[in-house]
Amino acid sequence: MPIAAPSRFPLPPLNTHHRGIRSAQAGLLVNAVLAAIKLVAGIVGNAYVLVADAVESTADILGSAIVWGGLRISAQPADDDHPYGHGKAEALAAAVVAVMMLGAAVGISIEAVEQIRTPHDPPASWTLGVLVAVILVKWILSRRVHAVGHDIGSTAVRADAWHHMSDAITSAAAFVGISLALWGSRSARGAAWASADDWAAILAAAIIAVNAITLLRAAVDDLMDRMPGDDVVAPVRRVARQVDGVRDIEKLWVRKAGLSYRVTIHVQADAEMRLDDAHALGHRVQQAILDAEPRVASVLVHMEPWGEGRGVRG
Repeated sequence: MPIAAPSRFPLPPLNTHHRGIRSAQAGLLVNAVLAAIKLVAGIVGNAYVLVADAVESTADILGSAIVWGGLRISAQPADDDHPYGHGKAEALAAAVVAVMMLGAAVGISIEAVEQIRTPHDPPASWTLGVLVAVILVKWILSRRVHAVGHDIGSTAVRADAWHHMSDAITSAAAFVGISLALWGSRSARGAAWASADDWAAILAAAIIAVNAITLLRAAVDDLMDRMPGDDVVAPVRRVARQVDGVRDIEKLWVRKAGLSYRVTIHVQADAEMRLDDAHALGHRVQQAILDAEPRVASVLVHMEPWGEGRGVRG
């Protein structure tokens, strides 16, 4: 006997989506300014790694815009065509951002190899100051956006945070590469060190690719309705078992949709229980889970008779 939540699944509080959207907007503005600064500094200062960094920041701009759009869509209420809501838009946005990071890593690597094969002068020393400022700004921005993503449980916002961190990583690699190029230019083998910043760009691209793959797996897990970890499932199971009249939990399925979770649970009760009493027990289990776990947006309870041979099966 299924005991369902309301036919239109409730959304997380609007403030939850708004926090994610505000973080995406802030990232978009900061990335636009930094991309312009790095592009000009890279061209004028003869530092390709800064130009590559600017390209990565440009991808960050588009990534923040995608996260913004994904959160706006996921915040829309359910309708006749989408009775389960629009939460998957958030995971889709995260997947797109991860794929963009992979694309940026490949593009940076290809261009860096071309620069290594082409003799060129070392970068200007003043570009190091630009990189220090960029690293600090992006590190602070990444920490703040990641905190928002963790608080609201958003895969897309966390992906955006890692996108900012990848920018800080590429800038740090650029700093090391340019420093080596400048140091080597003063030695007898200066020409051999001139491409150090390009090698640094390749290293940074590899780090970006690893982070992108990690983020893509998380987004795909959400899209494929993979069961979350025990930090989500175990509390739901514990709360349901504590409801008076529940003998055991036969099955428990949890999936993530946007910023919240949907629960389907099979509850075992005495086989002799009256139908209306079983129905009331199902509602008590449903309400207990919703009250105890704010991350859960809906609960579907299916009542099962308790009897010999009917143990826990999922």
